[in-house]
Amino acid sequence: MMSMTCHNLDSARTVLDLFASGCSSSASFNRSSVRNYAQSSRKRSCRGYGARKLLGRRRGIAQRRVSSTKTPEILLNGVAQGPPPVLGFKKESRSPVSLTNLFEVVAEDLQILNQNLQSIVGAENPVLMSAAEQIFGAGGKRMRPALVFLVSRATAELVGLKELTVEHRRLAEIIEMIHTASLIHDDVLDDSDIRRGKETVHQLYGTRVAVLAGDFMFAQSSWYLANLENLEVIKLISQVIKDFASGEIKQASSLFDCDTELEEYLLKSYYKTASLIAASTKGAGIFSGVDSSISQKMYEYGKNLGLSFQVIDDILDFTQSAEQLGKPAGSDLVKGNLTAPVIFALEKEPKLREIIESEFSEPGSLDEAIGLIKSSGGIERAQQLAEEKADLAIQNLQCLPQSAFRVALEEMVMYNLERID
Repeated sequence: MMSMTCHNLDSARTVLDLFASGCSSSASFNRSSVRNYAQSSRKRSCRGYGARKLLGRRRGIAQRRVSSTKTPEILLNGVAQGPPPVLGFKKESRSPVSLTNLFEVVAEDLQILNQNLQSIVGAENPVLMSAAEQIFGAGGKRMRPALVFLVSRATAELVGLKELTVEHRRLAEIIEMIHTASLIHDDVLDDSDIRRGKETVHQLYGTRVAVLAGDFMFAQSSWYLANLENLEVIKLISQVIKDFASGEIKQASSLFDCDTELEEYLLKSYYKTASLIAASTKGAGIFSGVDSSISQKMYEYGKNLGLSFQVIDDILDFTQSAEQLGKPAGSDLVKGNLTAPVIFALEKEPKLREIIESEFSEPGSLDEAIGLIKSSGGIERAQQLAEEKADLAIQNLQCLPQSAFRVALEEMVMYNLERID
């Protein structure tokens, strides 16, 4: 059973506690090929992962911490957990993490997944099938199913499981379908014309077809989920679909609200991004048959990685070009979606509040707002927040035996941070 729950929007949401402790394991890893990969991967990775603090590679800055007049250390549960962990940053020479290399140890699993996705969606309706092909073929990284496979194989070692189960593979497919359905609906809600450099489903086929395509994929994934016949996983993944809707409602109800607090932002980020990743990684552990304390650590890993990932995404909205983003820079801000860099900047820039509350009515006001966010240190403080969540994610992996799969899970955290290099 989960020791933390997320089934009530009005509850304390203790699932978003900042801190997590490690757990130990005496399990060993046997396959020589994977051991060799792990050894070579560790040479590339940051020394002293885990209990040691995550090392920043980009800036030679002394110790700092995220601070906020909005009490960010009280993350949604109403109980102060003390100040956020202080991270020591120092430059380190290392090659950038490549997703191709990172997912190498589950490349065969991902290949099988890609082959199965089209048939799982179903071919009975050519229009819906075409819509699914559009987004499946738009160059997605398959990060979420890759995490399912990595956690599945990492936790399988703990119980002596030699190969993935049918349930592991089906879970990865379900997760990717749910993610894809959410993207289709997000593009409709955001009126986005481009996704990963290609026209969106609703741009090509119209809003009606896009909504139906998303609904169909949610329904299809739910049917496959029910057929897994594991009540704990069914409840876990079903909650994710509810969280998607909750996140959209929270976002829609707080547009252009300059009093939005960091806790609210993190809760919305959990709903929209971290919930699915956390459920993916915990579900993988459940199907491996590991102890509930281990599967809970996998949940915490996914949650913290997901929150860190969302914060980095929100930073990129201000730091990357339209070509890099595949959408206009500052697109979230102009729509009134206030993210971590904005929330931090508002504490220091009263002028920014005026611009946002005017809903960018004056020519050039969006560029002025972006300039204020950058000059106020909002980007740097958001980056620290992402690094703190990343540090927690690394700590959550301490219960796993050393293996190529654990190294890849660690480097997934590093890859996310390095997206802003």
